[in-house]
Amino acid sequence: MARITVEDCTDKVEGPYELVLVAKERTVQLNAGKKPNVDPENDKNTVIALREIAEKKILVKDLEDSAINKLRKHIDESIDDLEKAKPEGDDFENVYKGEVSRSGIPILPSKRARKIPEKITIDKINKETESEQDSEPKDEISLEELKKEEEVKDEENESQTSENT
Repeated sequence: MARITVEDCTDKVEGPYELVLVAKERTVQLNAGKKPNVDPENDKNTVIALREIAEKKILVKDLEDSAINKLRKHIDESIDDLEKAKPEGDDFENVYKGEVSRSGIPILPSKRARKIPEKITIDKINKETESEQDSEPKDEISLEELKKEEEVKDEENESQTSENT
């Protein structure tokens, strides 16, 4: 297992920061299954990547280009590929649901479609009141009665604690 240092590699790249980026990219490639260009000697992929850079077994420019391509958000596609991917005609028949505004313009669903609240009808109100009347009336206790009950419980607890001591 050969010892590799940063000094062995910095003269192959522009600086230590670029070395880190390039070595990282090669390590990712090795982790993905690419074959190393040097004898692995039971080294980890990061050490193998540094050894490849130091021995000039891999082109630094290729690693830079690979890293840059991975970071691009939009990869250029050929015009032929875009035309093949574009469906014939539009999808108006499937999108348009037949709704028309007061001015006569078709209403298309938007990305942020609002939920229309359900209309309240007299029948619905009558059903709700009937179900409330059918249920048993609940005993309502006033706030004053609750306070009195709590005071009584507190007094009982105090008397029990005084008897225990």
